[in-house]
Amino acid sequence: MTTTKPVRPRRQGRIFPEYTIQPEELARREAEKNARGKKARIYFDQICPQLIDEHYNWFITIEPNSGNYFIDKDIEVAYQKARDKYPNGWLVTFRLNETGTCGRI
Repeated sequence: MTTTKPVRPRRQGRIFPEYTIQPEELARREAEKNARGKKARIYFDQICPQLIDEHYNWFITIEPNSGNYFIDKDIEVAYQKARDKYPNGWLVTFRLNETGTCGRI
């Protein structure tokens, strides 16, 4: 007769439960992210009509607190320009077109 190996029970739950983020904290972070996005969208709506003719489908990265923006054909270059000036800032990227979206879902 063959012997079987004992099966260890699967552990349920998180590996590091002490690092669990509370739902209130997650909601606060989501609200901050949405507020930054709305603020950047306001700047984008002001800037876009001026730039869309010359730079159609280019990428624009906006720092929402100052309103400064950086544009380039390549998304990585536009992002790096913004990162150079704002290494720890929150950045939002749009595309200079009618909708401001960067791709398809």
